[in-house]
Amino acid sequence: MRRLQQKVTRKAKQSAEWLLSRFGNRALILMYHQVAEPEQDPWALAVTPQHFAEHLQILRQNANPMSLETLAQAHQEGNMPERAVAITFDDGYVDNFKNASPLLEQYEVPATFFIATGYTGQNQEFWWDELARIILAPGTLPPVLTLTLAGHTHTWQLGQAIAYTQEDQANDRRYKPWEAPSGSRLAFYTTIWEHLRPLPMSEQQQAIAEIRAWAQDTSTTRANYRPMTIDEIRQLDQGGIVTIGAHTVSHPNLSIQPLERQRTELAESKQTLENWLNRPVTLFAYPFGDYAPETVPIVQDVGFSCACTTVPRSVWSGSDRFQLPRQAVENWTGEEFARHLSQWFNN
Repeated sequence: MRRLQQKVTRKAKQSAEWLLSRFGNRALILMYHQVAEPEQDPWALAVTPQHFAEHLQILRQNANPMSLETLAQAHQEGNMPERAVAITFDDGYVDNFKNASPLLEQYEVPATFFIATGYTGQNQEFWWDELARIILAPGTLPPVLTLTLAGHTHTWQLGQAIAYTQEDQANDRRYKPWEAPSGSRLAFYTTIWEHLRPLPMSEQQQAIAEIRAWAQDTSTTRANYRPMTIDEIRQLDQGGIVTIGAHTVSHPNLSIQPLERQRTELAESKQTLENWLNRPVTLFAYPFGDYAPETVPIVQDVGFSCACTTVPRSVWSGSDRFQLPRQAVENWTGEEFARHLSQWFNN
């Protein structure tokens, strides 16, 4: 039995050595959005400050945290360090400045914040957050919603979802949006989200205004949901721990946009950030992780050095630097995060 165990161990070691020689070290790029405790979080994008601190501690103890820029350069040169990890944040929420940045500085872990420049400095919430606030808050909504979107009129009957209790809300939190039970308020939210997602930014905002009026919602912008201001982005950039990257202007579905529109979204977001920061901006992330094969050469052509997707894989020597995979992080405890980290490195 002992010989058998030694033989199995030796084969596993040889296999690991062969993989390392064939593919090199694998690295991880982690994707966060918010470090906060939001009222609604249907897409599980927020991590509490306490859990984020635990994640950073785990990374300091069990990985080799570095900036995305450093990781991408090492990847390009074919010498990625063992257990390299880069942290990224998408969209540009104010809690990135207020909550995430101080913790990154405390644990001395660098990160890249990808900014959707069209929202920066606007005293309004991202459209998906405002939609969640209106639809997923306990209360009663009118029985029928009619919207004209992209020239087509859509009508939804809410049925049993007209009334929405705290118990209903708690039940919906058990599901991802795409798993929502038919007829639930979460299913209604997801349907509207899917219709708004491909629209231009101006039409999304118009639709949200109509939904707000339909629901007789008089709420103002929630301070902890707003995007960062230009000054906050500049402060982050000057702090030394954060690198600013681009995330387009209006956070569109790039794959369905004409090529010239895609080029405009990429180039304008890059140029805007460079004007604000007075330095080159070379890192990019695809909104929603959505893009077409034709998008990739545009990313390179407008001057980005690498780009991140939302494909949940590790980075290896054969990864395309303009289609780097990322692992989405949820609101896990430190112990849960350590378990996921181990699985990602060892799979």
